[in-house]
Amino acid sequence: MSSLFIIHGRDQGRKFELAQDTVRLGRDNRNEINLNDGETSRIHAEIKRLGEERYQISDLGSSNGTFVNEKRSRNHNLRNGDRIRIGKTILIFTTSANSRGLDSADLVKIIQTPLPESASNIVSSIQADVPSSLSLHDSQQQVDLPNVNFDLVYHAALAVSQTLDIDQLIEKLMQMIFDAIAPDRGCILLLDQDTDEMVPRITRSQIKNEGNDQLQISRSIVDFVMESKQGVITSDAINDDRWDSQASILRMGVSEAICVPMQGRYGTQGVIYIDTRTSPGELVKRNVKSQFTDQHLKMMIAIGHQAALAIEDTNFYSAMIQSERMAVMGQTIAMLSHHIKNILQGINGGSYLIKEGIKKDELPVIESGWRIVEKNQAKISQLVLDMLSFSKDREPELTTGNINTVLDDVVELMQHRATENGVHLAWQPTPDLPPALFDSEAIHRAVLNVLSNGIDACQGVHEASVSLTAQLDQSRQRFEILISDNADGIPEENIEKVFGVFESGKGQRGTGLGLPVSRKIMQEHGGDITLKSKVGEGSQFCLHFPFQTQSTENGTIEIDSNPRQ
Repeated sequence: MSSLFIIHGRDQGRKFELAQDTVRLGRDNRNEINLNDGETSRIHAEIKRLGEERYQISDLGSSNGTFVNEKRSRNHNLRNGDRIRIGKTILIFTTSANSRGLDSADLVKIIQTPLPESASNIVSSIQADVPSSLSLHDSQQQVDLPNVNFDLVYHAALAVSQTLDIDQLIEKLMQMIFDAIAPDRGCILLLDQDTDEMVPRITRSQIKNEGNDQLQISRSIVDFVMESKQGVITSDAINDDRWDSQASILRMGVSEAICVPMQGRYGTQGVIYIDTRTSPGELVKRNVKSQFTDQHLKMMIAIGHQAALAIEDTNFYSAMIQSERMAVMGQTIAMLSHHIKNILQGINGGSYLIKEGIKKDELPVIESGWRIVEKNQAKISQLVLDMLSFSKDREPELTTGNINTVLDDVVELMQHRATENGVHLAWQPTPDLPPALFDSEAIHRAVLNVLSNGIDACQGVHEASVSLTAQLDQSRQRFEILISDNADGIPEENIEKVFGVFESGKGQRGTGLGLPVSRKIMQEHGGDITLKSKVGEGSQFCLHFPFQTQSTENGTIEIDSNPRQ
């Protein structure tokens, strides 16, 4: 897609894609491109699409005029690399016409050429890994570079350094080079770490009607650049007597190329190659023998170095993420294996009792064994449900319901467990609670996990008790479900840890998934869980979510994802 890149002015660094057929520029905020420039008119100019990747810029009667390549223009058909000046703002027009995509292996051919012949074409070289060689200022000679804007390179390099996708990175990199130097063709070859081969990743050409001609690159030059870590300029005009006759220059052009290593901290990641064929008329007009200079080479080396660092950072980041994923996976498998093993041991114990009871025809033994099997079946069912709840993002299925009804069901399920553990479970429905919108199944699960956690924490506590209440906080417009216990309490420094995955204070009885699952459910409702605890006195969990009574006009529910605490 064609675009405009601002290289000078108060909006410097901004980029605009020309996605519409007509794009207006000016200081009025109604323009598609709003410029922060007091010397531009309110509606200064417009760019119209004439066809596929063909655009024309027109001045709309502005006070200060519209300039293309420093010539005042009423209407101008834009070409790739054109500079547009509006007020104090300078933009560069770039187009992807004739650009080649990322599947470039068939468009680039690395040819074997004899080293002496290739080396003879090297007119300049600079060491890429010597900092002093990268200076862009030559104290001996001031080089006029009207077509190179270092601000553009700087801002494009910033964009490159912030990209974590290598394909996007090299696409931006190639665009940056074409914006700054305007070669005819270019490509980026990256080193395949597995095969140690140079693989073309992107190629681009501004030569129209080039067809399917391959971009041929000398393997000797590529090998030389990789091994010596030097950037080089090559030209077929070296040692050529054509320069003795201006007439011969008018008959022929000069092919030049720059090839630089992408030198990073830890090695060479690949090479950047660009070339051009300078027209005879341009050579005579400029009275030069070469379009590419040492300053271009230095700039290309700097760009290659930044790109290599970005690629190394991208590879390092990907490897780090993969390592973290593998570590988490290993931890998960280890923890789940441990819990599943304990559950299976319980089932095996219950099965053994059932077998013995059948052999001896003793019904009490069979019943005892079956209770053990049932209990462990419930444990593994709970574990699987927790795993599913935690691993999958889920939108709550909001329906109108009464929170007292849900809590009644939870208490009914947990009453037997509380009695077994010697814990008094106190629950009294709050009268006059209004119906509200919530996912009853999910809230049921969240409360069940926290209540179960409280009952287990109270084991062995004298006169152990767990209380459950629900209330509507009118000031905050949210429902609150309070679960309090008189267990040993949690030290302040460990309060947030209890919500961590696989963090459990129950020993072999806990999976460490219950509280994280409950918090996830409440957050999916736009709420959260808070915990207050004091060592020696007990803990109180508050499960809260926004109070909603009806859906919006389009049938969806608006939930505040950051409710007040």
